[in-house]
Formats: sequence, C-alpha cells, structure tokens
Amino acid sequence: MNQPPEQSFEIVLEDEHLMVVDKAAGLVVHPAPSHREPTLAELLADRITGGDEEERAGIVHRLDRGTSGLMVVARTEAAHSALQQLIRERQVERIYIGLCQGSPRSRTGTIDAPIGRAPGARHRMAVNGAGARSAVTHFEVVEGLGPVTLLRLKLETGRTHQIRAHLKAIGNPLVGDEVYGGRMLFDLTRPFLHSTRLAFRHPVTGEDVVVESDLPQDLESALRSARAT
Repeated sequence: MNQPPEQSFEIVLEDEHLMVVDKAAGLVVHPAPSHREPTLAELLADRITGGDEEERAGIVHRLDRGTSGLMVVARTEAAHSALQQLIRERQVERIYIGLCQGSPRSRTGTIDAPIGRAPGARHRMAVNGAGARSAVTHFEVVEGLGPVTLLRLKLETGRTHQIRAHLKAIGNPLVGDEVYGGRMLFDLTRPFLHSTRLAFRHPVTGEDVVVESDLPQDLESALRSARAT
C-alpha cells in the first residue's frame, strides 16, 4: 500500500455533534503498534472525542487502510455513545461499491457467516475463524464485466475485513485484494472497495442524514479499464 496522499481525507458534513469524513485509501483510521504514520484519529484529535480509548477517541466504526470512502465520527461523548448504539441496532445504512473476481451465483444475495481470526494469520480474518462473531453482508450485482463483477454491498454488521472475508468465502474476492486471494488487475494498488453511502437518523437532532461519495480516481480508472476489456 502506498503512503497516504497529501489530501488524505475530506470533511463532507460537520456539526457540533458529529462529522462525516470521506477518507482516502492509504490512511489508517486509528493508531496501532505496527503503524507509525499519522492516522485519521490523530489528524482530527482536536475536533473529535468520545469513548474509553484515548487513541481511538471519536471513532465509531472504521475503514481498512486500503478502503476509501465515508465514515462517521463523533465530536462529543454523547454523540459517540448514541452513534455506537445506532450501529449496534443496525440503524446506520452503510453501502459499498466493490469489484470482485468472477461472478456470484445469483444477482442478489446475503452472506450470513460468522467471522473470526484466520488460523495462523494474525492480520487476516476467516469465516468460522477464532472467536468468530455473527457477520451479515448483502450484495447486489450492478454490472457484469466478463471476468469481474461490479457489486453494491450493504453491511448489516461491521466485523473487521467483513466484506473482504465474505467475498473470499463465496469464491469472489475483491480485485486488488491479495490478502484474500484477489489479483492485482487494471493497475490497482489496493482492493477495489469504496464506502459510497452513509444514511442514519441524527442521534441528537433526529434529522435524516444521507451522504454519498463518488468513486475516487484510481477506482474509476480501474472500472473504465474493466469495461474496456
């Protein structure tokens, strides 16, 4: 994975309670022992808060380093608690666009398979892995492109690497996701996965929040190449 770009995130919605950020691929969400570069949590440290972990203050959910797109963060303790509750109750709509290898057996479907740590692979997850927890991903075929397929994916739960592990489990890993068996095609340097839509009821004002994000340039270029093959 390349270094995060200079403009590594954009704030697309902000009020006194929360913020929706459009994260670039390459930016890690929160600090980890093996990571020394600035993280999203650190870059926003003076503007977000909430939760019991200082290094993850304000972080409600996360995106993998190689995944781009939308995520919501909290600006107050009350908002952090309320947003986490919305996620636990599956009241936050999280939609992704992914390009997978091959084609799923049906145009729409649900992958309902628990995910835990892969045996002997600390940084990889697997269906029925160690400490597996319930995980549900819904998918819909957007466009068949011969050897690859463009998918719309909806998270019902939010386990680590959930979409990536689930697509591997059904034999259709994401293009560019070498960790889970995907091939580096169309000049990609990371998995083709983008968080394209967030929708939820604002935990304080009660207003509907709907935010969408277009594919970034690298994924748009890869998609054009896939359509041209």
